[in-house]
Amino acid sequence: MTNSTSPQISANPPLFAAVPMQSVGPFKLIGDVVVDDLMVPLATYESPLWPSVARGARVAAHAGGIRVTVVDERMTRSILLQAPHAGLATECVRHIQARHADLQAVVAKSSRFAQLLDTHFQVVGNLIYLRLEFSTGDASGHNMVTHAADQLIPWLLAQYPHLQYVSISANYCTDKKVSAVNGILGRGKYVVCEVTLPRKLCQRFLKTTPEAIVDLHIKKDLLGSIVSGGLRSANAHVANMLLGFYLATGQDAANIVEGSQAINHAEVTPQGDLYFSTTLPNLIVGTVGNGKGLDFVRHNLTQLGCDNPDVAPGVNARRLACIAGATAFCGELSLLAAQTNPGELMAAHIKLERAHHA
Repeated sequence: MTNSTSPQISANPPLFAAVPMQSVGPFKLIGDVVVDDLMVPLATYESPLWPSVARGARVAAHAGGIRVTVVDERMTRSILLQAPHAGLATECVRHIQARHADLQAVVAKSSRFAQLLDTHFQVVGNLIYLRLEFSTGDASGHNMVTHAADQLIPWLLAQYPHLQYVSISANYCTDKKVSAVNGILGRGKYVVCEVTLPRKLCQRFLKTTPEAIVDLHIKKDLLGSIVSGGLRSANAHVANMLLGFYLATGQDAANIVEGSQAINHAEVTPQGDLYFSTTLPNLIVGTVGNGKGLDFVRHNLTQLGCDNPDVAPGVNARRLACIAGATAFCGELSLLAAQTNPGELMAAHIKLERAHHA
């Protein structure tokens, strides 16, 4: 007899939620990824997102393309250990940090792709918050770093018998939560997207001026984020584009929480043109792993050129991160331009959403 209070999962095959999906573009990328005429799939219920991102991609292509740069990449897992007192905790953790080669030897037994890059720690009372940072090839790496940490913990407890296990995750990772540490130390791919738009292109495609966009950026993205108490975030709606991109490419969509901590920067150049950039320090994406075997995901990864079997581990995932960042960049540029013009934003939603339900 089944206990009615026990967790239950249907024995039937899983069903799939249908989310509308369209490809938008074309995108032109330069820098760490070079590609012309790339169409990017976005799965979203917010239909105005498609033409908005496409507008940003179109004007950037006319300006020579979006320069994409991968500044850094790493996936993290923090573990929580306990010592008898803070002095011993500090002594142990400094000794642990000096044994990088020994730690990596243990990590290597868990995966042929996981490489320990660095460690950071915080001691709170007699607690050790140990942040482990890894490279994970083409995987986003959530499970890979957790498995590596699972191998490290018993080794550490054997090496340092005064320590005790508390948790495999200490919230110093930080996974799917808003924090400062990810932006400072890095989690996922750190991507910068930028373009310089000639004034005439701003006026022709975006129906605005460089000065208007910079002014709005200062008053909305920067000051507005300060007023609201935003944490390492100065953007208009990066989460919108990341969610659509993550759903279309088989990513763990909850990662938009830290992924949306993006920072826009805008200025008028001495020539009177617009420099605009979006910096995304926490893009967590992968081209292998759970969710990537679905037919539509494989089709989309192929369309994006992110399933090339002939490249070194990590190349496909870095390319995917660059495209994800560029997609967010285009949505940011287009929305800010729209919001410099009274009524334009709502008019687009009425035309593309409410008209279908009239």
